Amino acid sequence: MVVLILVFITAFAVVLYCTPALIKVAVLKRLIDMPTEDRKIHKRAVPTIGGIIIYAATLFAFSLWYNIDDLHDYDAIYESVKEFKILVATSLVLFFVGVKDDIIGTSPVKKLFANILVGLILVLMGDIRITGLHGVFGVNEIPHWGSVFLSLFTYIVVVNAMNLIDGIDGLAAGVGFIAASVFGTWFVFANEYTLASLSFSLSGALLGFLIFNFSPAKIFMGDSGSLIIGMFICVLSIKLIEYPISRLDKFWIHISNPIIVIAALSYPLTDTLRIFIIRAAKGQSPFAADKNHLHHRLLDCGYSHVKTVIIIYTFSLVTVGVSLLSYFLNPSLSLFAVIGCCLLFILLIHFSFKAKQRKQLATH
Repeated sequence: MVVLILVFITAFAVVLYCTPALIKVAVLKRLIDMPTEDRKIHKRAVPTIGGIIIYAATLFAFSLWYNIDDLHDYDAIYESVKEFKILVATSLVLFFVGVKDDIIGTSPVKKLFANILVGLILVLMGDIRITGLHGVFGVNEIPHWGSVFLSLFTYIVVVNAMNLIDGIDGLAAGVGFIAASVFGTWFVFANEYTLASLSFSLSGALLGFLIFNFSPAKIFMGDSGSLIIGMFICVLSIKLIEYPISRLDKFWIHISNPIIVIAALSYPLTDTLRIFIIRAAKGQSPFAADKNHLHHRLLDCGYSHVKTVIIIYTFSLVTVGVSLLSYFLNPSLSLFAVIGCCLLFILLIHFSFKAKQRKQLATH
């Protein structure tokens, strides 16, 4: 338990100490995001390579306190080291793709190719995959080919979802912090301290970054940050879903693992699904940038950046709370309860936006 506190503090301190220097370097080298497009809502030039320090702090803290001394079984040590190697290798690929995009730009097709490549490495070489639905819709195990397809699809969706919500100050970092903290807490109760260490190294880095990224942001994370966060979050999600029930205590054995994961990622998944449906209905590319996200709608309702992200943070936490109803409900009903929360959130924003529009028309 002490190690987890040290992991969190280490990642937090690295970001807190190094980010001011990174901001100065970014400004000097003109590695900044200019508000030159209509979809961009910031009004001034902001450094956009914050993902460098998020990745560095997370990897440094996790590696520094990475401990296999408690693993006395050879097979357990082998699997732990194998997963660590896969995690470092794949994260480096995404990191450099993200840095390139932040500095000179990368086409959506090339980023998608990189995501597919990393996903295949994680699923096929790392064997980090979803093997079943664990009772959701009455399904437990699925065929191997279905497992590979579902895992790869999940990876691409989660990574791109985290990338797509990085649209206003403090949103992606805050949502990532909540998800990583939820996963870390869950792994602590499951006595899985290696994965808890990864979770808290990420959450510590994100909390430190939020100090500079919260409105008004002094630095953006860029794709180098959102892609890395998405990858780490996805790996933790799959490991949580697949965690053996036999190792859980009497309370957590009744809580559906997939529902906890879906709830922790409720906002990025909800917003991404909604925006893809809207773009498909308009005949647009699903990767085309616009200002139709839920966070943009909240801003259009008159909320500030701070109030908008606090509303979304609250929604994420409430949804995680609702997921605990799976203690009393079967997994399918629990999923419908979480989906109900998401639909209610969308409707509340929609009606608030329409009310704002009517008010504006009435004043004119």
